[in-house]
Amino acid sequence: MVRAALYEADIRHVRAGGPAYGMRHRTYLWLVDLAEPPRLPWPVRVLAGFDARDHFGGSDPGIRAGLDRFLAARGIVLPPDTRVSMLAHARVLGFVFNPLSVYWCRAPDGALLHVVAEVHNTYGDRHCYLLGPEAARETGPVPKEFYVSPFLGMDGDYRMRLPEPGAELALSVRLAGGGDGAGLTATVRGSRRPAGVRGVLRAVLRHPWSTAAVAVGIRFHGVRLLLRGVAVRPRPPHVPQAGMSVGGAGGAR
Repeated sequence: MVRAALYEADIRHVRAGGPAYGMRHRTYLWLVDLAEPPRLPWPVRVLAGFDARDHFGGSDPGIRAGLDRFLAARGIVLPPDTRVSMLAHARVLGFVFNPLSVYWCRAPDGALLHVVAEVHNTYGDRHCYLLGPEAARETGPVPKEFYVSPFLGMDGDYRMRLPEPGAELALSVRLAGGGDGAGLTATVRGSRRPAGVRGVLRAVLRHPWSTAAVAVGIRFHGVRLLLRGVAVRPRPPHVPQAGMSVGGAGGAR
């Protein structure tokens, strides 16, 4: 697993506008090279699976093929030998939920070509934001196009700071400009750890069934917001993007 790493991550969400609310979740994330995904020995393999069904259209022969199809629908063909790295949760015991997966596409000379932010909601829908190299510093306003939280409307713009992780992981996504004044700041901070068998077992012991914990935690905080009187925003029909039609919901399949 030469081209893989783990990040012990601290994830925080802070809501602004209406009742102030914050949440914190500790977990671990994988950074993998899509040309060389990690292959753990059995039975440790059930603790870290990377499945094309969990990303993009879900019907491609591999995650990289799904990314290529998404980009091709936008007239983009990556140069030969482009390296693509992905930051995401892996399947643990057959289940995964990735609120955000990030892909960095680098030319053979190392130049950053594109950044793709893939967002999943708890309704089984997926949406990708295609960003330029400026995402490594911070994007300009990116219009919100996808229903994620039932407590935030569809108006507003994101500003995303998504540098590819090295020794440290430091991502941020800010949503502002909603008609009701509500906004959200999400940050992901972490430190790189080895991704060998020992590292995986250590992470699993520290964060048991981490992917299920993410899904349960989102619903737990949703109940708390309801109890605080935060209104649920209407959910518009989801229309899959070109190159992103999904045959079924995410999660355990």
